[in-house]
Amino acid sequence: MGGEPVQDWQKTAASALEWWRDAGVDMLVEDEARDWLARTPPPAPVATTETAAAEPFVETLPDTLDAFVAWRLGEDAPEAGGLSPRLAPTGPADAEWVLVTDVPEPEDSDLLLSGPAGRLLDRMLAAIGQSRESVHVVPLAWARPVTGRIAPGDEARLLELARHHLSLLGPKRLFLLGQSASRVLTETNGGGPDNRIHDINHFGAKTQAIASFHPRFLLERPGFKSEAWKHLLLLSRGTAE
Repeated sequence: MGGEPVQDWQKTAASALEWWRDAGVDMLVEDEARDWLARTPPPAPVATTETAAAEPFVETLPDTLDAFVAWRLGEDAPEAGGLSPRLAPTGPADAEWVLVTDVPEPEDSDLLLSGPAGRLLDRMLAAIGQSRESVHVVPLAWARPVTGRIAPGDEARLLELARHHLSLLGPKRLFLLGQSASRVLTETNGGGPDNRIHDINHFGAKTQAIASFHPRFLLERPGFKSEAWKHLLLLSRGTAE
């Protein structure tokens, strides 16, 4: 019996390529004609982690007061997941006076400024015919930080949220308690009390604002109470010194 022929596929392929080369075919061709002089558009860029991170993220905050307060108490707020309880602002939403504080006090568990600093504030308000029931109190941080102060890395975000909150309130008189609260406005911006009323139009209404001392500071340094009283009186009368 004769042996079966063994085909050498490499030689067969080489022979076929050699035949096509001798026939003048030196490149691959397609069934459809191609315009080789046409400009080929560049390939679309492939999204990467770096390019995605470079695109700015625009956050849309709730545009009603009730929805914003619910969001600040929800799981997406900066204070979510902390150990301290979150305390919502107090007072009527349409209050003429809005007071801004920095953080809840150590004694605060259910209500802002419920300890000694709050009692001093109550006496200050009573002296100008106001009360806690007639003013709106807004904290920058809705939960007390472990250190008792707002961390520098958190401050810009909390100030941004406080400004949005104020835009939903449209206050006529804005009393800023302490240096952190004074940073809410460019006009005061952490510079400390300056015995000046600032006429601003940042929050959808004409607002008169003044930066003063925080009641907790006044408890530690009673000598500054007269200055705080001057600030409160100026804002109450709506006239600069």
